[in-house]
Amino acid sequence: MPLQDVTAVPAVLADDAGFLLARCGAMAIRSVNQAFEPLGVRARHYSLLGLAAEGAGTSQRTISAQLGLDPSAVVALIDELEQTGLVQRQTRSADRRTRTITITPLGQSVLQRARPLAREVHDAILSPLQPHQRQLLVAWLQELLLPADQTGPAEPEQAPGSGGNSHARS
Repeated sequence: MPLQDVTAVPAVLADDAGFLLARCGAMAIRSVNQAFEPLGVRARHYSLLGLAAEGAGTSQRTISAQLGLDPSAVVALIDELEQTGLVQRQTRSADRRTRTITITPLGQSVLQRARPLAREVHDAILSPLQPHQRQLLVAWLQELLLPADQTGPAEPEQAPGSGGNSHARS
């Protein structure tokens, strides 16, 4: 899978970890979104479908926390997936205020077709790294995210160099 052309990192930002992480993230999201176009989903849809498939009726609040997204952004994503028949909302009988999200058979089918595409994009992005370097990178990213997981969802537009509304499309 070809990656989108990326211009050289400006020298003034070459050692700015936040910029580099955001730039890599943006490259990954653009590439995954491009690969998912034929399926009619985007990277954030894919993540949400994965969470819905994993749990038996995951709450919107839990999905928001797990994705690190503002609850209103999650509601919009769920609306889109529900309109296309990929997930459905259900109200818990014990607490009618809590809405759970379940994946539909169509959503499961889309998720199964998306997984190898995502793997292909990630392999292409990480191709400059040796297998042990890939494992280290993933472990380091997980470690960096541990404190963030304890603080709740991130604001949707906070990534450096995100270019305005680009996060809304991811």
